[in-house]
Amino acid sequence: MGSGSIRRSAGALFRGVLSAPRAKAGTFTDVPTTFCASTASPASPASPLAATDPTALSASAAASASAAPAASGAPATSAAPTSSAAPSAAGKAGRAARNGFPLRTAAALAASGLLASPLLAGTAHADPKAPAPPSTMSQIGGGRLGTPGVQVALRPGAPKLPGPDALTARSWIVSDAESGKVLAAKNPHWRLAPASTLKMLFADTVMPKFPKNQKHTVKPADLAGMGAGSSLVGIKENLSYTVHDLWLGVFLRSGNDAVHTLSAMNGGTKTTVTQMQQRAKELNANDTHVVTPDGYDAPGQVSSAYDLSLFARQGLRNADFREYCSTASAQFPGDEGKGGKRATFGIQNTNRLLSGDYDIKPYPGIAGVKNGSTTNAGSTFTGVAHRGDRKLLVTVMNPEKKEHNEAYKEAAKLLDWGFVAADKVDPVGRLVGPRSEDDGTGAVKAKGKGKDAHESTQAALNSTGGANGAWTAVGVGSGVLALLGIVAFAVRRRRRLP
Repeated sequence: MGSGSIRRSAGALFRGVLSAPRAKAGTFTDVPTTFCASTASPASPASPLAATDPTALSASAAASASAAPAASGAPATSAAPTSSAAPSAAGKAGRAARNGFPLRTAAALAASGLLASPLLAGTAHADPKAPAPPSTMSQIGGGRLGTPGVQVALRPGAPKLPGPDALTARSWIVSDAESGKVLAAKNPHWRLAPASTLKMLFADTVMPKFPKNQKHTVKPADLAGMGAGSSLVGIKENLSYTVHDLWLGVFLRSGNDAVHTLSAMNGGTKTTVTQMQQRAKELNANDTHVVTPDGYDAPGQVSSAYDLSLFARQGLRNADFREYCSTASAQFPGDEGKGGKRATFGIQNTNRLLSGDYDIKPYPGIAGVKNGSTTNAGSTFTGVAHRGDRKLLVTVMNPEKKEHNEAYKEAAKLLDWGFVAADKVDPVGRLVGPRSEDDGTGAVKAKGKGKDAHESTQAALNSTGGANGAWTAVGVGSGVLALLGIVAFAVRRRRRLP
């Protein structure tokens, strides 16, 4: 199959895949997970042992596959502070190793922190001291959306929402993708770290600027400035890629190398970030502050479940956006062989409601959109699915329950509820349109614009088809061995420092 060709469904493994070695017991490998020191941006201070987006193959995965990566002790940003005992223990261990303590001492610090962790006591939820939402938040889309807690208006006979034990995310929202009516929400305007779901805004900003068949030869400077441990699709310097290839890398493998290459084509990272912020403002996404184009953790970088739903809804108007976000698997250009012929390797979408996993099936009718996971953000996910004539958007941010694929499981529960409840609830708000069409208060600026915008969105979504994904089995390791992996990493890192 040629470079960049798309497969809508395939087997669990691809013959051409360049994969990391099989994970040993005790290794977190969410396709795969990679954790290492953070260098999110030149302007931001490096946080010790910050975990980065584990949605794709990382640069350090091959070099440290034999070590057991683990959750980081990096302090969270003010937007999404982390308070669980396990990351705290990891931080103690990392500091001990860097300050010259023997490995045994550092390991003991890590173990002592783990013994106090509620996770090891069998508790399914995060620390009860988890941060509370602000008492007042933005009211764009309706006053109830700025009120803390769950907002839903059930009519008689409407199904109840799943309980708090089933929906543990700090923030979530489920809405009708066509009308924009919000069926239910919890803290939708809470400003939290977005992880790679921010790539939806990046795509909506940059995608219209370059034709799919345009080619670009990657320069070393194009890949400069990526955060350590960034998720990568595997772009090589001095090789050429089409824009089509690069967007497959962004959506399927959440490749920060693809994001930085496209940003370089767009005038550089700084220019792209400025344009993304301007685009967020145009979309009435006032909860969003952009620092990096790829969603990598950075101080002050925040968005909200409401804004992420706006980005998805706007992006889905673009046929190319719909194609990439609904693609389950594809072939990506590899090395150049004899005679200049390029090899290819298979890549698979890390959206688990699209591609499936050993503990979750592809969601019926799923058609995108984007997932992410970082230290500060936890797991984040925005998805669109259709059932009959109904199309729903759901966004889930940072579930308190730290189980494998939890964000997807909670998103699926919200979609299940939404498809049954859509005609049996009163909306608690709405997704507003861009400023050119909508001032965010409910009034439409120009007669007919709101109607035309709705019809445009509806027409676009009508052509959004689901894609059955391939299954893949991934191991999930234990916290103790993972923390010991952090200690070993910190010791090796200290030895490399001048």
